[in-house]
Amino acid sequence: MRKDETLLNPVKPSPYRIIDIIKENNSEWTFRMENDKLIEDGQFMQLSLPRIGEAPISVSGYGEGYCDFTIRNVGKVTKELFNLKKGDTIFMRGAYGKGWPLDRFAKKNMVVVAGGTGVAPVKTLLSKFAKNPDMYKDIYVILGFKDSEAILFKDTLDKWKKSPNFHVIYTLDNEKYSNWETGLVTKFIERIPFEEFEDNYECVVVGPPVMMKFATMKLNELNVPDEKIWVSYERNMSCGIGKCGHCRIDSTYVCIDGPVFNFAKAKHLSD
Repeated sequence: MRKDETLLNPVKPSPYRIIDIIKENNSEWTFRMENDKLIEDGQFMQLSLPRIGEAPISVSGYGEGYCDFTIRNVGKVTKELFNLKKGDTIFMRGAYGKGWPLDRFAKKNMVVVAGGTGVAPVKTLLSKFAKNPDMYKDIYVILGFKDSEAILFKDTLDKWKKSPNFHVIYTLDNEKYSNWETGLVTKFIERIPFEEFEDNYECVVVGPPVMMKFATMKLNELNVPDEKIWVSYERNMSCGIGKCGHCRIDSTYVCIDGPVFNFAKAKHLSD
């Protein structure tokens, strides 16, 4: 991290080069960026273009000297990002927020339910589970997309399917597709063998607000307590350090108290 700049101005972005652009589908691309910042699974960064604007984006991958952002072309900033090419520069600052509680997840059975672009914030978490099978017990994964044109990370999804301790269900909302299920992710939560876990498990739910609402409701119906559910909230995060108030809900600042929350707290966060 460029500590001299951070000490002078904690919200000053720095320029980084685009290493590669992976076109996941027509509207969502993964930008692989140069990176020298420390990242925790579940955190986000602020990406910006001079005279255009800034947007908070979850980290969808990282490694030695790089990090990935999977971005949907839906706004002013993202539209301009989609006009860039390999070798161009994007300004970044972060990483911000609290990530997934990996210490709590260790030696547990894990249930991960994610939908649409909500798969991006759990991608590094699932990759960590796959790379460290001895650190976790069984991993149950339910991932859903609108249709086959919206699928993200196809190669990675295939790798997870082959991971020894992974039990995966991939589904499309309303389309029949080879080797995929059809239906909303909530339809398949009841397949998870919670009774076999002997209370040694944790759940992660990420996706559009409606999907998260009904997925957490389904988990509760299956007697999963709120304390065993973790969610990631997206909100209009701006400064990233709890000063501007854009992401404030009551006394909670999503940018520093989240974006990862235990559901026992998150279910009370509403405007």
